[in-house]
Amino acid sequence: MQDEYGIIGFPLKTTFSPTYFNNKFATENIDAIYKANPIINIEEFPQLIKNNPNLKGLSVTIPYKETVIKYLDTIGANAAKIGAVNCIKIKNGKTTGYNTDVIGFELSLKPLLKAQHNKALVLGNGGAAKAVKFVLNKLGIAITTVSRNKNKTFQNKEIETINYEELTENIINEHLLIINTTPLGMYPDVDSFPAIPYNVIGNNHLLYDLIYKPEITTFLAKGKQCNAIIKNGYEMLLLQADAAWKIWTQ
Repeated sequence: MQDEYGIIGFPLKTTFSPTYFNNKFATENIDAIYKANPIINIEEFPQLIKNNPNLKGLSVTIPYKETVIKYLDTIGANAAKIGAVNCIKIKNGKTTGYNTDVIGFELSLKPLLKAQHNKALVLGNGGAAKAVKFVLNKLGIAITTVSRNKNKTFQNKEIETINYEELTENIINEHLLIINTTPLGMYPDVDSFPAIPYNVIGNNHLLYDLIYKPEITTFLAKGKQCNAIIKNGYEMLLLQADAAWKIWTQ
């Protein structure tokens, strides 16, 4: 029977994954299909697996990268360290969680890094932020998290966490790498953006947005106006999808 793959999340209004993978299947003559599975509550996950015996793999997106873990049979070492899963392999009815966001983020970020990018502001504190912090730790880049909710530990390490209201000119000047991991600015809410002091940003800054639709978010547009280097999440998306496919088919 035809192999099935898919993505879970909610509301899944902007996901590129079905188009990407179904085009891949057609191009490579693979007898498989990839579907969007918008589930309102992660508690629906076990029934989804039970109802779809031909499922071989799932992508995981907002807001379930962290909460899906407790429903999995096993979890890969890196995903366990990160505390977030964006890729699930299903074999013989057993589910294994992985994190390929770290692969996509690291490979897309490293070519842009310069010596001054040794301190990073990570905007947001969800599952995507955990993958970003994992990579930054690996690269030896100091991290300050900016979040509405203060959670000061990551991988059993103390990480400075501040609220948006606490951002100062000095903090922006000291952190020349700024990464948006929040959904602010994502289609269709394209006019929203993280509340940081953009007037302080300059040409030594690198602004990276995990969002890929629209191509240039308001966050990136404001950075570009200040002559910062900008990067959206599209390349990361492609790289993590390729990594997921290798996991599903290895």
